[in-house]
Amino acid sequence: MRQVINPQLQFGEVDIGAIVLDPKSRDDIPQLLRGLQCIYTTPELRARVFAILEEVVPAGVNGQADTNTGRPGMEQWKILVLGVLRQGLNADYDRIQELANEHKTIRQMLGHSGWAEGEDDRYQLQTIKDNLRLFTPEILERINQEVVSAGHALVKKSPEAPLHVRADSFVVETDVHYPTDLNLLWDALRTLIRLIAGLCEVLGILGWRQSAYQLRQLKTRYRQVQRLKHSTSQDPEKRAAKLEDVRQAHRAYLEAAEALLARVRETRVHLIVCAVPPAVLAEIDLYLGDAERQIDQIRRRVLLGQTIPHGEKLFSIFQRHTEWIVKGKAGVPVELGLRVAVVEDQHGFILTHQVMEQTTDDQVAVALIEQAQARFPAIASASFDKGFHSPANQSALAALIPLVVLPKKGKLSDAQRARAGENRRNPIRRLTAFGIPLMRRTFETADNLAVAMEARCYSETRTDPQLATGRKDWLFFGTAVALILTAVAL
Repeated sequence: MRQVINPQLQFGEVDIGAIVLDPKSRDDIPQLLRGLQCIYTTPELRARVFAILEEVVPAGVNGQADTNTGRPGMEQWKILVLGVLRQGLNADYDRIQELANEHKTIRQMLGHSGWAEGEDDRYQLQTIKDNLRLFTPEILERINQEVVSAGHALVKKSPEAPLHVRADSFVVETDVHYPTDLNLLWDALRTLIRLIAGLCEVLGILGWRQSAYQLRQLKTRYRQVQRLKHSTSQDPEKRAAKLEDVRQAHRAYLEAAEALLARVRETRVHLIVCAVPPAVLAEIDLYLGDAERQIDQIRRRVLLGQTIPHGEKLFSIFQRHTEWIVKGKAGVPVELGLRVAVVEDQHGFILTHQVMEQTTDDQVAVALIEQAQARFPAIASASFDKGFHSPANQSALAALIPLVVLPKKGKLSDAQRARAGENRRNPIRRLTAFGIPLMRRTFETADNLAVAMEARCYSETRTDPQLATGRKDWLFFGTAVALILTAVAL
């Protein structure tokens, strides 16, 4: 039977609410643990989060999970703690295992006492992998929504108070080296040959005993190509000779790569006979296709002088979702990773997010606001940068929320310049931005008023009214003088 958390404290175990965290620490781990501690010590929020965590169970034999039968497994609270650490630290499973076994405060948060602990209290790598895979993005999104709702209850003056949000996108960089067709071919071949050589050693297939030497030979040709530079000489003959040297080095590199690929294809036939699992054969085919694609692109680019279309390029064979992103930032010509769009409210809470694979900002603007509104209907205004603008987005967003700030791409209009006048640092420019539109409006109003008066037969030769004073006027004047003299005397 799997449970969210063991309610019975063990000898030496510290209650999660009593764990002392350094408030001055600027490291990520104490901040993440403080958030988890807040979830645990807030009864209403803890009840809602624990209700969601009860669904974090592995599927049964028939595809349906049963929490009342089977082995206990890892508690859902521990899955939440380790899953949040993995996401918040952007860490791999090896680091999570090290933190879960050696970090004192994290082990307290996991419910370990540190007293009389044995080998059973340590976390194995495969155990962490199997359990954290149950912590799906859908579960995390539901928990995030509950946490944000609890945060709004603390900071909002009233439940009906409007939310003012902004949308923005940024690049989550992947851990990859700078891609070229040459080093991507080397990555595919070295991974493929090491995989093939390891399988042949286990299965007793001959032919790859010198795989390490063959990889060194291939790397030597790869380094020779890397060292060659195109000629900058003004002499056409020298440029042609240098170009031929570059092409010859590429031919040698491609010939060595194709020779190794031919041997890999032959070995693959023997692996099929040896009943190698289909998943392993699929992995071999994947890297084999990568190597063939890179050979074709190098031949077309260097030997045939063609330009490779951007859509045909792959920027990492290990993290295939990596994209080549140019956002026009100063000092950052290119970023390698994935775009992520987020919607943040005025209190600093992330309401929703979207991973943008092969997608631009203007294609997700409406969907982002629709997702945020479905979770938090009190959105009253939203602001975007120019990258989200399109005429269709402008009209669609205006139909969703009352106030939309979505600047157009390109040059600013006079009205936009006037509205942004308060952001100018130069006082003369600020006064000009405000004063000229005001004066223009004043003169236009005066002209319109003069035309309207003439249309109604107003003229300067009209009869002046007769001025005369009466009893009430003198009475009021006397009262005013008396009040002034009294005030002066006091």
